[in-house]
Amino acid sequence: MPNIPTDVFVIAGLAVLAIFLLMGVFAKLYRKAGPNEALVVFGFRGPRVVKAHGTIIFPMVESCRELSLELMSFDVAPQQDLYTKQGVAVTVEAVAQIKVKSDPESILTASEQFLTKTPPDREALIRLVMEGHLRGIIGQLTVEEIVKQPEMVADRMRSTCADDMNKMGLEVISFTIKEVRDKNEYITNMGRPDIARIKRDADVATAEADRDTAIRRAIALRESATAKAQADQERVAAETASLARQAEAQRDLEVKKATYNELVKRQQAQADKAYEIQTNVMQQQVIAESVKVQQVEKEQQVKVQEAEILRREKELIATVLKQAEIERQRIQTLAEAERQRLTVEAEGRASAIRAQGEAEAEIIFKKGDAEARAMNLKAEAFQEYNQAAVVDKLLTGLPEVVKALASPLSNVDKITIVSTGNGHSAGMNKITGDITEIAAQVPALFEALSGMQMSDLLGKIRTIGDKSPKPDNLPPSDDGKSKGAGAGK
Repeated sequence: MPNIPTDVFVIAGLAVLAIFLLMGVFAKLYRKAGPNEALVVFGFRGPRVVKAHGTIIFPMVESCRELSLELMSFDVAPQQDLYTKQGVAVTVEAVAQIKVKSDPESILTASEQFLTKTPPDREALIRLVMEGHLRGIIGQLTVEEIVKQPEMVADRMRSTCADDMNKMGLEVISFTIKEVRDKNEYITNMGRPDIARIKRDADVATAEADRDTAIRRAIALRESATAKAQADQERVAAETASLARQAEAQRDLEVKKATYNELVKRQQAQADKAYEIQTNVMQQQVIAESVKVQQVEKEQQVKVQEAEILRREKELIATVLKQAEIERQRIQTLAEAERQRLTVEAEGRASAIRAQGEAEAEIIFKKGDAEARAMNLKAEAFQEYNQAAVVDKLLTGLPEVVKALASPLSNVDKITIVSTGNGHSAGMNKITGDITEIAAQVPALFEALSGMQMSDLLGKIRTIGDKSPKPDNLPPSDDGKSKGAGAGK
């Protein structure tokens, strides 16, 4: 490697040092302006403004100063009271926003005015100007305008201060009134009429709202009451119609029941009357046949016994077999009626009641018919009796008739007799005489029932007794018994 002379290294080092020195000097001479400030350069080249870039300031022949372009905010509150157009002393507190304009001419103008002053001095100077203009504007306005139209005051302040601010290179960004007050409570009293009016309007509006609410509530209550009354009327009408239909159904049922009962009673009465008539006829026939039976000879006794056997068979048939058949028909009828009742009950209560009434009427009718048939059978059985049996029945019943006639006297606990002494018709004789007369009426009753004179009937009975054969006085032997039997035949 060839040897490099030492002078070369020295020269290179000196060159590098010279470069660094030049760069340091250049950096020292170069000045930059930020976005919130402006450089005012003055010297041999004249005054110029450097904003948002840099420039080289030659020492000894040029110099520069920074001027802030930031927004300045301060209170504008005069120490003395301000008098309005009305002569009312008020205190106004406002806030002003002011800054230096951005054009070079305004910056140079502002630098002439404020470059050597501190920020408090600048604010004090600007505040004096603003307070003076504010005093003049307040004197042209009334308290009502200041209080109610603060924007108008701010607009006037901006337009009034614009010329003075331009002369200082400034501009008013905003002016806002913070507070307006007075010592005499003019502002407070000024709002009272409005407050009273607003309160009055509010009370009137509240009263009107309450009135409207009460009217609407009354209308709603009336409509509700009307609807309720109409609903109640419809409900009552429906209930009345339902009760009327039920009453009509009940009435129809009662009418049918009454009709059926009347029909049954009529048929029962007819059956009872026919039974009485037929009984009387049968009793007469039985009495007559009984007399005839007593007149026949002993050989007819066997026939009488056979007739009695046949009669008893018929009677058993009439009383037992017929009764059982009637009972079977009645039970069958009841079962059929019950089945019909259960079937009809599913179709409705009214129809069920009607069907039940018809079924009961049919049962009653069939029962009456069955009893009438039974009575007819009894009447046919009674036809087997003759007149003698009828007479026998009447004679055997006479003591009961006399007992029934005298039964009222047995219910008398005590009898007090007051006698006037008129012979046999007074005192105890009167009571026994009355009993005798009652007993004397029995034959007449017998004759009325039998249709024949008792003397004739007794005469016939005696005749029958005389004609009846008397038994022979035969010795008690086997032969005599056989002879008597043969004679009977």
